[in-house]
Amino acid sequence: MSMQSVASPAITLNPPKRNLLSHIPGDEGWPVIGRTLAILADPKGEVERMAAKYGPVYRSRVLGETSISVLGPEANELLLFDQAKLFSSTHGWGTILGRLFPRGLMLLDFDEHRLHRRALSVAFKSGPMKSYLAALDAGISERVTRWRQLPGPMLFYPAMKQLTLDLAATSFLGEGIGPEVDEITRAFVDMVAASVAPIRQPWPGTQMARGVKGRARIVAYFSEQIPIRRAKAGEDLFSQLCRATHDDGALLSTQDIVDHMSFLMMAAHDTLTSSLTSFVAALAANPEWQQKLRDEVMALGAAADEPTTFDNLEAMPLSEMAFKEAMRMKPPVPSIPRRATRDFSFNGYAIPAGTLVAVNPLFTHHMPEIWPDPEKFDPMRFTDEAQRGRHRFAWVPFGGGAHMCLGLHFAYMQAKCFARHFLQNLNVSLEPGYTPDWQMWPIPKPRDGLRVVLKAV
Repeated sequence: MSMQSVASPAITLNPPKRNLLSHIPGDEGWPVIGRTLAILADPKGEVERMAAKYGPVYRSRVLGETSISVLGPEANELLLFDQAKLFSSTHGWGTILGRLFPRGLMLLDFDEHRLHRRALSVAFKSGPMKSYLAALDAGISERVTRWRQLPGPMLFYPAMKQLTLDLAATSFLGEGIGPEVDEITRAFVDMVAASVAPIRQPWPGTQMARGVKGRARIVAYFSEQIPIRRAKAGEDLFSQLCRATHDDGALLSTQDIVDHMSFLMMAAHDTLTSSLTSFVAALAANPEWQQKLRDEVMALGAAADEPTTFDNLEAMPLSEMAFKEAMRMKPPVPSIPRRATRDFSFNGYAIPAGTLVAVNPLFTHHMPEIWPDPEKFDPMRFTDEAQRGRHRFAWVPFGGGAHMCLGLHFAYMQAKCFARHFLQNLNVSLEPGYTPDWQMWPIPKPRDGLRVVLKAV
């Protein structure tokens, strides 16, 4: 069966006329800009205020379009599990990511998405994952050793961003990619920044223009590398994708590999930078938990220069629970958009086809009826027993359903590998009286770079 015969039909989904949404309570804000500034200034507070005033289904206007927010675990299940194929991810994410990351896995729908996901999943099987762990482990160990030699105050977010970029380059592109690596890395940084830039046209001098130029560079690099990688037996993710096939044995096209590689590198780098930064911020603010995790790492009995094994990672359940709790408090994707492919109803409201609908992990992750004392960092929320009574869509940092993050195990592997080296070598704290200032949208990051103090253990 060829790819063409199962590609998702190019459905056209026009936003409904605004009067078709007027029965849904809400506030669209100012003319033209709507409530965009309010959501940018304080996304968590804005959604909580709107929910308190209008309930868990409300109407708003952000980035030039009227949309409906549906809140809570049942809403997450409806949009993310979506067995009835009611919601398009392509048409939900398209306006944000389509120009720079077209046809990335998150931007495909239904049968086409399933086929591509199956072909890509080969890159996340246990053989390739062992090879990525070796590359990640060496990179993390070397960087943490460098940090240990320079104790004292440090801006953690930019250091983490550089580390995850370097790790993505080695585990995704392979060793020895040569002098192009800095240029490729810079192109990615420009593309990611442009994806959330307020000016959406690539006018000269704008972030979007730099992003479009970065994409052209990435496309050229990957396109020329694909035949070379197919001829070699590399273990990196790029080489794995170059050899991946669809069910009929056909290799992925050059265009598919380019689109998937650029999207996967963006997703792996940006979300992990955010999650690992919030993880370290939580440990700095909660020294008793930092010590519990350090005790767990020390109990592994691995010498500082010994490589991390999968058995080591298995023996770090507390570290995994703490990482999950950090992502509960600051989910790397705070809001997830979809577009309705057909009319549907939720919570008693009829919502027409074409409507932009969004769920909000940031809101769900702070609902006090699900998470008592939601602002408190408490990894014990993720014991097997605590999770048993909880709605399965109450915690959705990796999305859910068919679009559940393909790199989920890669993220846990990198987080625990990082925790092992970091806690074995360093103690992290915050200066007295300092409270980090976080920007929560579009991906959480500390506005001031997160000032921490590092001390050798």
